Amino acid sequence: MESKLEEILSVLTNKKINDLFECHAEIIEGEVNILQVIVDDREEFPIYITVDESQILCITHLWHESEVQDGKREELMDALLTMNIPMPLSAFSKVGDQYILFGALSPNSSVDDILHEIDVLSDNTLDAVEASAEYLK
Repeated sequence: MESKLEEILSVLTNKKINDLFECHAEIIEGEVNILQVIVDDREEFPIYITVDESQILCITHLWHESEVQDGKREELMDALLTMNIPMPLSAFSKVGDQYILFGALSPNSSVDDILHEIDVLSDNTLDAVEASAEYLK
């Protein structure tokens, strides 16, 4: 699956998304290698891509539990669940104390499909942060 990450990297290097935003990508090596994609003007929300035999997973970190206003956690969770269906191609989750937004694709997805997922996930991240602002510190 490493070759798929490298293939994605080669296509994303200095690629324009929707002719509006340029993105930059690099592989972060570790126990599991991750492709980090940074979309210009959205640097605070990098997208992390992993590939295995069952899926291509695209994740962006939203905020930590400590950033949720006291007494607003339940309302935030309800808002996130409510947004899950109308938010195209993305879903909310939580890993440890980190809230995330993610999208998953088939490992056989085309590069165009992956670019589309990055574009949509990046847009959805901004929408999610804006929609959840009233619950955050």
